[in-house]
Amino acid sequence: MKTLDGFILTRHWRDTPSGTVVDFWLATDHGAKLLRRTNIVSVSFAPAHYQEDVEAVVSTMQDVTVKRLDLMDFYGRPILGIYSKNFRQQATIEKNLKTRRVPVYEADIRPPERYLMERFLTASVSIYVNHPDEKVLLNCKVLPNDTYRPSLKVVSLTMEADEAGALKLISLYNPEHSTVISLQASAAAPDVDPPNLSEDFEVIQVGDHAEMIKELNRWFCANDPDAIIGWNLIQVELRVLQIYADRHNVPLKLGRDGSPIDWRENVGKEGSFFATVAGRAVIAGGEAIKTALASFMSATLDNVIEALLPGVSHPEHPHKHGSGEPQAYTIDRLMQLARYSMMSSLMVFRIFDETKLLRFMMDRASVTGLQVDNFRGSIAAFEHQYLPRMHREGFVAPNVGDVPMASYPRGHVLDSKPGLYDSVIVLDYKSLYASIIRTFLVDPVGMAAANDSNDETQIIFGINGTKFSRTRHCLPAITSSLWKRSDQAKLDNNEPLSEALKLLMNSFFGVLGSPDCRFFDPKLVSAMTLRGHDIISRSRDIIEAQGYAVIYGDTDSIFISLDEAASNDRAQEIAEHLVDVVNQWWREFTQTTLQIESELEIEFDTHYQRFFLPTLRGTNQGSKKRFAGLVLHVNGEQKIVYRGLESTRSDWTPLARQFQHDLYQRIFHDQPFEDFIRNYVKLTREGIFDHRLIYKKRIPRKLTDYVKNVPPQVLAAKLADEISQKNGQPMKYQSGGWISYVITINGPQPVEHVQSLVDYEHYIGHQLAPIADSILVPLNTNFSIIVSDQRSLF
Repeated sequence: MKTLDGFILTRHWRDTPSGTVVDFWLATDHGAKLLRRTNIVSVSFAPAHYQEDVEAVVSTMQDVTVKRLDLMDFYGRPILGIYSKNFRQQATIEKNLKTRRVPVYEADIRPPERYLMERFLTASVSIYVNHPDEKVLLNCKVLPNDTYRPSLKVVSLTMEADEAGALKLISLYNPEHSTVISLQASAAAPDVDPPNLSEDFEVIQVGDHAEMIKELNRWFCANDPDAIIGWNLIQVELRVLQIYADRHNVPLKLGRDGSPIDWRENVGKEGSFFATVAGRAVIAGGEAIKTALASFMSATLDNVIEALLPGVSHPEHPHKHGSGEPQAYTIDRLMQLARYSMMSSLMVFRIFDETKLLRFMMDRASVTGLQVDNFRGSIAAFEHQYLPRMHREGFVAPNVGDVPMASYPRGHVLDSKPGLYDSVIVLDYKSLYASIIRTFLVDPVGMAAANDSNDETQIIFGINGTKFSRTRHCLPAITSSLWKRSDQAKLDNNEPLSEALKLLMNSFFGVLGSPDCRFFDPKLVSAMTLRGHDIISRSRDIIEAQGYAVIYGDTDSIFISLDEAASNDRAQEIAEHLVDVVNQWWREFTQTTLQIESELEIEFDTHYQRFFLPTLRGTNQGSKKRFAGLVLHVNGEQKIVYRGLESTRSDWTPLARQFQHDLYQRIFHDQPFEDFIRNYVKLTREGIFDHRLIYKKRIPRKLTDYVKNVPPQVLAAKLADEISQKNGQPMKYQSGGWISYVITINGPQPVEHVQSLVDYEHYIGHQLAPIADSILVPLNTNFSIIVSDQRSLF
């Protein structure tokens, strides 16, 4: 027997007469493999005192057995295991038992997930095989492997339509073999093989859309990529291709086994879909980049190119200056669209390469147990880690909704002391909620076990009357393991893996606070948040006892004014002293009061040489979750960091963001600012900054959904579609989307159809004045006074 390392790309299951079959498609160093497990037994659970009901329901069903187990539910009741040959039998059993008011647990866990989690497997595995060249690995022994990451063969897919929206071509970029599949151009004779029109990519011309789909199927079969990427890959490219395939009654077979795409509709989002392609990861870059790596005001391809690929610009679309009427599809037109589309495919490929996005997704899958192209799934990731450990502690999982929905306290935010400060340091608790879980043993199983115990010596009492077992728990050990692995990955300079581990660990609080999680319990979540409140409040008191003023605190961070213009070295010296004092206080407190070891760790985060906390607009009360600070880096570079202010929000124009940046630069460096403000207003009125006046906002719903209180972006979208309709052009905004517009003296108008004069006073009064006043009022002046001085000069 030999060991073969593999990485699970996709997972599938099906019921057969002989039992349930589970398939895992793997990427390996010996090519793609199909790992197949047969005769998988499915299981669900029910309280044992309903045994008569359970046996009555399953008595007429073949290949179903009932067994009493050494497990209990969260109410302390003994448990029966209900085992079935086929997974779909579980749904029937659950439905029939519900009519008898019998609770059934874990009947919804699908065979692939059950198989992986109960063996502590995620994405990277090692398989015992007779020979590594076998294509199908049948019922082989599988072991966990945390480290294996294959080099995946990737294709970047985009497509282009004509002016009327009809599909014209598909581009497939791969460094080894790039291809454009296009409808026949008019200048090429249909009975003659078209020439290769580009040195960079192959062009294949076909007669109609049916042939286009067939050629795409052939390309995938011949080139066999491990992953398909694209910017709007699932909701646009693949969805459109599926529509054309269905329209022409030609199967779209992109699966490694020649199977069609498995489509599932997103229940909570009309018109949104999930897509699984057997043996191939399917990754939409626009979704992945927001989920995995960075936050963008707008995750359009152009915006992300600008942010991540400096000096690279997306070429102008061939249709941009068109009339909206379809043009003759000549060879020249084909190549215009092909080059643009191939460049889009290349840009997506480069973004994935530049950001190591695919590696991040693979590391995340190896940590969470989710399929590599599942961007979200925090609850599923939690369950993958938690359920097998919970079973070994003697419990089965509750059902979603067993605990009624109720509110619970959120993170603690200390009152801010608004003003402009010299030298503010920030101390930050390292993964606060994860530290609370580890220190105070906050855990669903721990709470259930403690409620079933009368031995107070084995219980830790929570801050809100909850109690947790000192000996029976799962989450503290899971969190500690992830924490150590994250720290080790960071030491190994494996930032993607470290970040994936950290994100999973820090997601636990949000998961347990979601009513969609089967472990949701407001008491459990409150045990964390209220403990967090206590930690932040006590830490403030400890720091102020050292003679320093705490001016703000938010969930896990404390902002401290040093009351002096300190150098970075001096600020770090003070910070390290306070860190030692606070951490030592918690070590002593937890040991003496609860006889537990503190895992709480506050650390030095940032030194702001100048720092500004604004007031709530129109009041003297300090604002929360909003600040700006000037940071001086070791290399001498200075940077202003904004949190929650206009510079970080998409509903403020570039005019406002640039104004805020330049104004804060002057104030933070004690430079005159009055003439700057007056001149900025003057140049705005003169039209010098017209390129900065564009609002860019997203319309989340259909235009017809807006009847009352219609926002300006919707008014602009309606006007744009009215003009397009009059000109015989497609209407772009009926289903929502992103729109760019300006405010004119006649209201909001889309940038492509500005017909009126710009309302400069709107921008001065609603964009510049609020930004200026937030920082000027604490300086005993305001925007109106400064600008009125300007008006007196005329």
